Amino acid sequence: MNEDLSFTGKILHTPFDRPDAYGALSMPVYQTAAYEFETAEQMEAAFMGRTAEHTYSRITNPTVQYFESRVQGLTNALSVTALNSGMAAISNAIITLARTGSNIITSKHLFGNTYSFFVSTMAAYGVETRFCDMTSPDEVEAYIDANTCAVFLEIITNPQMEVADLKALSAIAKKNGVPLVADTTIIPFCSFNAKDWGINIEIISSTKYISGGATSLGGIIIDYGNFDWISSPKLHVMAKEFGPSAFTVKLRKEIHRNLGAYMTPQVAYLQNLGMETLTIRYERATETCLQLAQRLEKQKGIQSVNYTGLLSNRFCELSKNQFGDHPGAMFTFNLASREACFLFLNKLKVIRRATNLFDNKSLAIHPASTIFGNFSEAIRKEMNISEKTIRISVGLEDVEDLYQDMIQAIP
Repeated sequence: MNEDLSFTGKILHTPFDRPDAYGALSMPVYQTAAYEFETAEQMEAAFMGRTAEHTYSRITNPTVQYFESRVQGLTNALSVTALNSGMAAISNAIITLARTGSNIITSKHLFGNTYSFFVSTMAAYGVETRFCDMTSPDEVEAYIDANTCAVFLEIITNPQMEVADLKALSAIAKKNGVPLVADTTIIPFCSFNAKDWGINIEIISSTKYISGGATSLGGIIIDYGNFDWISSPKLHVMAKEFGPSAFTVKLRKEIHRNLGAYMTPQVAYLQNLGMETLTIRYERATETCLQLAQRLEKQKGIQSVNYTGLLSNRFCELSKNQFGDHPGAMFTFNLASREACFLFLNKLKVIRRATNLFDNKSLAIHPASTIFGNFSEAIRKEMNISEKTIRISVGLEDVEDLYQDMIQAIP
């Protein structure tokens, strides 16, 4: 890849691993389960990992590998692993790091299924989750001990819109020999370089911005190769042999193969196309998001607006420092009551009533009754999920169309 190219230039001109037989400009869909070898010796070498030949599409696939290589080139990562959802990326990464007796340091301000994965799924296997205030580095450090396998956070929480100081958390994690694992879905890598902020393992739901309009489900694990795994409770033995690659070797040679959640070639094809327009879509959506948030702040009937790009937001300065002028295309606002939220949703004519984030179409949802609806009222309160909150994912429509739709829907 030509390193002098722009971000989008690098996406568009990432070379194929091998020349296409027909000179295709888009990586073809290699819709196959298995691959033929000319000799038994070649087959053995591939299965033993002595060559990079593909053996079975649950493990690697040319279309998916091209998607991974594009992300790797853009992020300057050690490795990229593409999986079939954002939750698959989270679960595969954590299972690579955790073992019975381990603990994870995180916040209660998490996406609903991430919270459930930690407190229910992993707890059943003897992995403890220690919840703390991620905006208090001292509190985070106080929870770390010899069995801590990761500090995990969302860089902007969904839907609480909380922002932690990544440099401070990275310094604490490094000091204590613990990897910093971050879900960065809300800010794509065209606008945020996780490695620069000390993140060791980055997790992305590529369903969102990357897919190009919610065309497909996908997830990505990015290993930056910037952590000494000798301090890991689970990977320290592998670190003696594989060094900075210990996490990737464990993930690629065991965990993702055994869990069977590798990305499919059809999805990789769609997300390769989506990535080509990532920057232009992201900038358009975030600019519209800021304009909407600014205008709604002044609107009668809306109690408060939560977006880190607003000067009135308590995380504005930290957000601008870490994420620049485009801190995502999602914001929330509070109405008078749950009933008012339902009335608002039911009156929308342009914005769609749907879950997901960063579709080309704008989406609205009431998190308390949907994403977090199966949690008890007490847990929702602990997670700071209000019955008065509406979450908006801003798409590519004209800002005036969206604003007028929201204004007419306010009770």
